[in-house]
Amino acid sequence: MIKIIKIILLVLTLLTPVQGVLAEEKIRIGLLVPLSGKNAEIGQSIIRATQLAINKINNSSIEILPKDTKSKPETTLKAAKELSQAGVKIIIGPVFNSSLEFLDELENITFLSLTNKVNNNPKNIISAGINASSQLRTIQKFIEANQIKKTIFLMPDLNYKNEIKVAISNSKIKLFKTYTYDPDPTKLTKQIEKITNYSKRKQNLKDEIARIEKSDDANKDILIDRLNKKDTLGDVRFDSLIIADFDESLKSVTTSLLYTNISPKEKYFITLNQWFDESLLNETSSQPIYFPSINKNNYERFKVEYSKTFNQEPNQISFLSFDLVGLVYYLILQNNLVVDKKIFIKKTMFKGKIGIFEIKDNKINHILNFYKVDNKKFKKIF
Repeated sequence: MIKIIKIILLVLTLLTPVQGVLAEEKIRIGLLVPLSGKNAEIGQSIIRATQLAINKINNSSIEILPKDTKSKPETTLKAAKELSQAGVKIIIGPVFNSSLEFLDELENITFLSLTNKVNNNPKNIISAGINASSQLRTIQKFIEANQIKKTIFLMPDLNYKNEIKVAISNSKIKLFKTYTYDPDPTKLTKQIEKITNYSKRKQNLKDEIARIEKSDDANKDILIDRLNKKDTLGDVRFDSLIIADFDESLKSVTTSLLYTNISPKEKYFITLNQWFDESLLNETSSQPIYFPSINKNNYERFKVEYSKTFNQEPNQISFLSFDLVGLVYYLILQNNLVVDKKIFIKKTMFKGKIGIFEIKDNKINHILNFYKVDNKKFKKIF
């Protein structure tokens, strides 16, 4: 268990206006988000969330300076340089990992990127997204608590595959086997059949029926009737699966597992953070399914407050930016209003709306909650 050196309850949850911060002592925080182009809606949602955060802080000394990245690395660099010239040393953003490409040119600025990718980022980037290592550590906690012995890991052959592989190593999660699959629906079922040894188990059933038919067993008609109600015979060598997938692709995987006679009632179905995707509630045949995530109650309260204030639904990423404003503000105050890289180097744990964050070695990890979807409800496990 991680030793907590210091727990900071974020200003967003408890903070009253801090006395002694003069109006002229402006705390300037940059914000790099897409405000034009196809991702403009995400950027606007983040700006609104940061405004909510500032309203909660209620201190005129803090100032957010937003700039448009257009989701392009060149534009992101230009905007970051403009913020640097304005005296900004800490920037929330950019949103997408692809926008980080040239930001190592600005060594004097620390970027709290909203990406959840942590590998091969420039040294001045702190990835603040809910990274794969944080999620796998939470899953490992669940596995150990339930004495699960043989877990297989299924990951799609997509661009985040290498990120997952590094996270598996960093989290030290114990796995029985790891498989990579092509998410193409026309190929998926055949791959799942191979992973679950479906053909062999199917043949086992046929062989057993044939054996009983040739036997002199007085109850063979009853036995054969029972076997005819089965699809396969024989167990698989794993007791749980982690499926590193999302949305319809995740549902395709669980459907293929059900087709191969692998049931979530008999084997643990575990996946990654699903942001409480309500479409999962209707997938009753794939329940229960487990996943790590942020604090659901706080997330729901944030969405209600956001909707009441702006008459719109927030983007998921904006919830993260809401916490980051308070985090930066608090750490600067703790550093006697000196804005520098040191505020992120010291090992610290703090509690925000999302849950507990840990800053260590210039990185942010999340200590997440764990949930399951069962009987059309999201239920908290821990």
